[in-house]
Amino acid sequence: MSKIKVLLAEDEESLGIIVKESLESRDFNVFHAKNGIEALEIYQSEKIDILVLDVMMPLKDGFTLAKEIREENSLIPIIFLTAKSQASDVVEGFNHGGNDYLKKPFSMEELIIRIKALLSRITLQANLQHLQIGHFTFNKTKQILEFQSEITQLTHRESELLFYLYQKKNQVLDRSFILNKLWGNDDFFNARSMDVFITKLRKKLKKDTSIQIINIRGYGYKLIC
Repeated sequence: MSKIKVLLAEDEESLGIIVKESLESRDFNVFHAKNGIEALEIYQSEKIDILVLDVMMPLKDGFTLAKEIREENSLIPIIFLTAKSQASDVVEGFNHGGNDYLKKPFSMEELIIRIKALLSRITLQANLQHLQIGHFTFNKTKQILEFQSEITQLTHRESELLFYLYQKKNQVLDRSFILNKLWGNDDFFNARSMDVFITKLRKKLKKDTSIQIINIRGYGYKLIC
């Protein structure tokens, strides 16, 4: 398994060395830049997995760097390091594309936990964009179905219902469970509403005849694909 590539942009040399060595001792591959220009060059030349950016840097500050990178990459996780702690500074960081914000001084264990948490979240988001249902590609994040380049937009509830069916594909999805999860309770009227949504999903999936949503009377539904 390849090492996680971290771009660390920190102009305070002693801190940068400490963080780099600490992360490398935990089996990360760290590229240390001492200013924003150098950090951008590294980002463009290496396949970086996560960015750890000091806010106050010479030549190009962390917010500006993050904004430029976000214009071409909406998924890569970004953690800001800063001595600032005002609410307005935190908000500005998120407005410039940051996913997390760590105030100096910080512990290495906290940084590592946040790096791993962000990478797990981003991996999950990426996986949710390419779920295969027969010959359809289901993008849960964008709530769309794609079939031979033809795009079908789903509603939020259709998307959530299809995702639960997908998670239990070729198994029975309990009727009461999904009603309580998506409708709030399993009364008669909500059950009728869910039947309508199942019918809508069947119509949207009918281009692939190998896909079926079967009603298991008294139990729930089964997605076969």
